[in-house]
Amino acid sequence: MRRRVVITADDLGREPGTTDVIAGLLAEGHVSATTLICVSPEADRAVARVRELGVVPRVHVTLTSERGLPRWRPLNGGASLADPDGTLSDDPMVLGARGEAGDVIGEADAQLRWMRERGAAPVAADSHAGTLYGLHGRSWLAEALEWCARHGLAFRLPRDPEPYFGGPLPPPLAAAHERAVAYADALGVAIPRTIATNRRTAADLGGYERLRDDYLRRLAALPEGASELFLHPSSEDAVTGPDGVVRTWEARLLRDPVWLDALRSEDVEVVPGWWP
Repeated sequence: MRRRVVITADDLGREPGTTDVIAGLLAEGHVSATTLICVSPEADRAVARVRELGVVPRVHVTLTSERGLPRWRPLNGGASLADPDGTLSDDPMVLGARGEAGDVIGEADAQLRWMRERGAAPVAADSHAGTLYGLHGRSWLAEALEWCARHGLAFRLPRDPEPYFGGPLPPPLAAAHERAVAYADALGVAIPRTIATNRRTAADLGGYERLRDDYLRRLAALPEGASELFLHPSSEDAVTGPDGVVRTWEARLLRDPVWLDALRSEDVEVVPGWWP
C-alpha cells in the first residue's frame, strides 16, 4: 500500500491575512486541502476565494473564539456555547465545562448549512481547537461521528494517535480513542491513518530550521495509507505573538525547496483527502 498524505492549511477565514496566504498556497499547489472557519466575518470572502480555485474546504466546526482576535459568534446561538455577550469564549476549557450536545450539534448543522448555501459541498469535517474530542472537558466524539455519518462526511480522527500526541495515550484516553475508532468504522465514517502537526511554540523550537526538521521527520515517518499533515500558515502582518511567528514559519516551509524535494524523495503521494 502506498503512502499518501493530505497537506492541509487550517483556519481559512480566520482573518484576511490568513485567507490570502492559504489561497496563494492552494493556487501554487503547495497544500491539497483547507478548512474554513464559518463563524468569522472573513468567511464569505474566504469561501469565495477558494471556490474561484475550484477548492471545496472542509467544515472546521468552530465552537470557541481565538485569543488575539475579536470574538466570534455562533451561527446557531446555542445558549450553552456563548458567553453573556453572545460571543464564543476563547477558552476551550470553558466550552468543555458547559457545552451541551444539542447546542454543539445544532451549531455544526448551522455551519454545514452555511457552507452549502454558498455553493460549497464539503466532504469532511474536523474540530477547531480540538473541542469535539474531549481534550478540554467533556467529549462530543460520539455525537460528532453520528453527525458525520448522517451527512456523509469524513472526520479528522486518527487511527494511530501517537504521531500527534508524541507518544502513547494515557490509558483512559487510549480506551476512549479505541472506542471512537471502532464507532467510526461501524458508522462508515472515513478517518485518516494518522495525523501530525506542530504543537510547539517559537520559543520551544528556537528557529525556523527546527520547525522544518520536525516536519521532515514527520514526513519520513508517515505509515502506509492516507494520513494528514495539517499546518496553520499565515503572514507576518496577520498575526502577532509567538503563535504568529510559527504560522509565518509554516507558510515559509510549504514553499521551501528542501521540503518540496523531500516530498519527491520520500515518494509520498499528496492527495486531497483520506476518504476513498
